[in-house]
Amino acid sequence: MILKAIVVNILTFEAKLLVRRKRPTIIAITGSVGKTSTKDAIYAVLRRHCAARKSQKSFNSEIGVPLTVLGLSSAWSSPLLWVKNLAEGMLTALFAREYPKVLVLETGVDRPGDMGVLAGWLKPHIVVLTRLPDVPAHIEYFATPEAVIAEKMELVQALRPDGVLIYNNDDEQIRREIEHVRQASFGYSRYSPSHYTVSGDTILYDGSTPHGMEFTLTHFDESAPVTVSHSLGVQHAYNFAAATAVGAQFDIDLESAATALSEHRPPAGRMRLITGVTGTLIIDDTYNSSPVAAERALLTLKEIKHTKRKIAVLGDMLELGQYSVPEHERIGALVPECADMLITIGVRARKFAEGALEHGMSEKVILQYDDVDRAAQELRTLVKTGDVILVKASQSIRAEKVVQHLMDRPELAPELLVRQDPEWIKR
Repeated sequence: MILKAIVVNILTFEAKLLVRRKRPTIIAITGSVGKTSTKDAIYAVLRRHCAARKSQKSFNSEIGVPLTVLGLSSAWSSPLLWVKNLAEGMLTALFAREYPKVLVLETGVDRPGDMGVLAGWLKPHIVVLTRLPDVPAHIEYFATPEAVIAEKMELVQALRPDGVLIYNNDDEQIRREIEHVRQASFGYSRYSPSHYTVSGDTILYDGSTPHGMEFTLTHFDESAPVTVSHSLGVQHAYNFAAATAVGAQFDIDLESAATALSEHRPPAGRMRLITGVTGTLIIDDTYNSSPVAAERALLTLKEIKHTKRKIAVLGDMLELGQYSVPEHERIGALVPECADMLITIGVRARKFAEGALEHGMSEKVILQYDDVDRAAQELRTLVKTGDVILVKASQSIRAEKVVQHLMDRPELAPELLVRQDPEWIKR
C-alpha cells in the first residue's frame, strides 16, 4: 500500500504538471453506469475533428486517470515497469511537445475520498453525468447511496467557472442534484424534453437473428438516424446522445456526430452480440454488473423476438454491501418475465434463483453453480439452435470464460472479449 501511494503521488504530480504546461480541454465522465461506453462514444465523435486522447479501457481511478493524462500503460505488478513508467512520465511532463488538444477521461470511485483526490487537481471544462441510480455500484464502502452520489458530484463542483455540465435528463436523482449547479447545462434523454432526445429505438434483425439496433437522435428541429452494430440495449441511445451533446461544444453538427456514431462499435463486454455454437447467439455483457445494469440487460433480452429459448446467465453483483441480498432477489424476480432459463454463478447469485422461484419460474429451468469453469462447460452441452444467451456478472466472476466456451469461433476471444490481456489470463 505504501508503494502504491508513492506511485500514485508521483504520477499525479507529473500529470498535474503536464496539464498545466499543455492546457488541454478536459472532458470528464462520471456516474454509476455507462462511463466507459459513453467515453468511447465521445471519442468516436471527436477524433476526426481534433487531436483527442481517451482513457484506456476503464482507467478511471486515482492511478488510471494520471496514466491516461501521461499516455502510459499500466505496469500491473511489475516494480521495474512502474519505475520505467515514472521515469517516462517525468520526461513527458517536462519536455513533451506533441500533445492532444482534448482529453476524454473516465472517472470512478470505489471508496470515500476517491473523487476528492481527482477533483483536487483535475479541473474539467466539460463534465458528463451518466446516471445516479438508487443503489449505485461500488456502494459497499459507503454509508449510504447518498454518500456515493455526493462523492461523484465532487467532480461537478470541480468544473471550471465557464464549464459545461452534460447530464442524463431522464434521471430524477441527477435533476435534483443539479438544481444548484450554476454552469450551463445540456441534457440528453429518451423520454423527457431535453436538448438532445433519442426516440424510436428498435432492434434490427438479419432474418430472425438480431444484429444491432437503430434510433433517431433529435436536437430541437434537427434529427438524424443512428445505427448501433453488433450490440443491443437502450443504454447506447443515452451514451450516443451524450456524445452528440459533447460534440456540439466543439461545433460538430448533428449529422456528422450521427455518422461517426453509426460507424462506432461499442466496447467489448457491453451487450455485444457474438455468434455462439450450434446456431446460438450470445449477448456478452460480462464487463461488470450492478442492479441497474442487470435490469437493463434483462429487459433487452425480453424485447428480442424470433428465439427458441432465452437463457439468462447471471453471476454475482459485487460491492453492494448491505444491499446485496435484496438487490439480487429483486433482479431475480425480473427473470421469469424476461427469460426461459436461468443459470447462476456465485454464492450471492443464489439469490437470483430465489427471486425467480418466488415469482413463478420452475426449479427445473434453474441451474446454480459456484464455479465459472464448470458452469461454462455444462452450459455448452445444454444450448440448442435458436437460443439467445445473455451472460452478465461482476468482473471478479470472470464470466467472459462462459462466453469463450460458447463462442462459435473461440480463436476470436482476444479481439472480442474483455480481460484478454496476459495479466488477466494468468488470474
